[in-house]
Amino acid sequence: MTTHTQTPRPRIAIGGIVHESNSFFSVNTTLADFDRRTGDDPGAALEKWGKNNDEVSGFIEGGARFGLDLYPTLVAHATPSGPVTDEALDALTGDLLRRIRSGGNFEGLLLALHGAMVAQSYLHADGEVMRRLREALGSGFPIVVTHDFHANISSQVVELSTALLNYKTNPHIDQRDRGIRAAWIMSGIVSGKFKPVQALAKPGMIYNIRFQNTNAEPLAPIVEETRRLEEQDGILAASVAGGYQYADVPAMGASVVVVTNNDRELAKHTAKRLSGELWDTRDRLALRLPDPAAAVRQAISSNLFPVVLVEMGDNIGGGASGDATFLLSELVRQKASGWFVALADPRAVEAAAEAGIGGAFDMEVGAKTDRLHGDPVRIRGRVKSLHDGRFMETAVRHGGQRYYDQGLTAVIDVEGSTPDNQNLVMLTARRQMPFSLHQLIAHGIYPERQRILVVKAAVAFRAAYEPVAGSIIEVDTPGVTAVNPRRFTWKHVDPSLFGLEP
Repeated sequence: MTTHTQTPRPRIAIGGIVHESNSFFSVNTTLADFDRRTGDDPGAALEKWGKNNDEVSGFIEGGARFGLDLYPTLVAHATPSGPVTDEALDALTGDLLRRIRSGGNFEGLLLALHGAMVAQSYLHADGEVMRRLREALGSGFPIVVTHDFHANISSQVVELSTALLNYKTNPHIDQRDRGIRAAWIMSGIVSGKFKPVQALAKPGMIYNIRFQNTNAEPLAPIVEETRRLEEQDGILAASVAGGYQYADVPAMGASVVVVTNNDRELAKHTAKRLSGELWDTRDRLALRLPDPAAAVRQAISSNLFPVVLVEMGDNIGGGASGDATFLLSELVRQKASGWFVALADPRAVEAAAEAGIGGAFDMEVGAKTDRLHGDPVRIRGRVKSLHDGRFMETAVRHGGQRYYDQGLTAVIDVEGSTPDNQNLVMLTARRQMPFSLHQLIAHGIYPERQRILVVKAAVAFRAAYEPVAGSIIEVDTPGVTAVNPRRFTWKHVDPSLFGLEP
């Protein structure tokens, strides 16, 4: 009688520490700001984590597809904000390492890092995480890393990772797919089929966030070329990163990473070619955006509704405060009608809750974090509704998140509203990135019925808002995510980068 022994599946740990850190925002990111998902119950964790549309859910789907035995450790994520405290970085990295060590013997690690995390003492905090992991796990231990499209990729991470790939899309709608590809690469490594080598090339430019829409020129054909390259034998991953222009770090700027199967010259040549293609688009990156007053005038006179006004200087997804008032003040001053603005203002939410539904509201709102985001604006009206601030997004949207919680939320029906043209301010206890229309719908607001919608964003909102927008007007507003990099004073960025020069 013949006995067949089933070959055990390779045991692979999965985890991540993800944060996009704005060097110019005055509020540091603490340990308490991180949402920490742990693998204390591995089966339950894998089931729950797999329901998202992010890279970690891609690890899980890919693991099942390619025969990997996955073990969940720690996934920590915080809303973009100021630099991460050293205490938080130490605690998160230490917890990740502890969980890897206590999980038994592993053949590799699938790791989600943002690529633009800055800590108090570490300008390139993702690199510091990798340094500590590599020191603990050994030089030959396979670590396949995913990065955000907005990563400022350093040579340190490329040298310390076995393979590095980032999202191809902005808005980020391919995170799950990139996680699946990371798992495919890992399966090839542990089976001995792949021996990754990788090359980094940087074109020496800020690829301004205004032009980081990968669905449009000039980036779209370059990103499409990376997809074509990944269909070739020998190329495991080809990634273009737009970079994150609000991190004052030496690695700031656009990057290309190409991973091949043991062909260093192919990796170098291909990365250099893609970097050159990025550089060749520089004459198409001129900024010509209206200021708040002009943008609101355009919105009022438009006949393509709803008009989406993009408050780029208060891009919550880029680490801003979410309480800038530049557009709100102009909407009020110019007596616009049918508009919607969301503001993170916990004190105003408390006042609305105290007044109760239907109660009078008369208070200065917004611009309470610092003096970089305008002045508070006095709003009079009534409390239209109060909510717990939780909502769900089932479609694939930027960030891949499914469940949201913006804290206690109040909707104010502002003086001057009519039933057909409501002027609405949504006040939230927490900053909420505008990546889902259900932020409005779950709170009784139908975006297609509004004449003007203000989003505090740059590009990521488009996945949700483009299907309903009549027109979109990007606005050059001040703030810690101002679209013009010349508004900032740089200490660590190479001043010769294209986009910074006078």
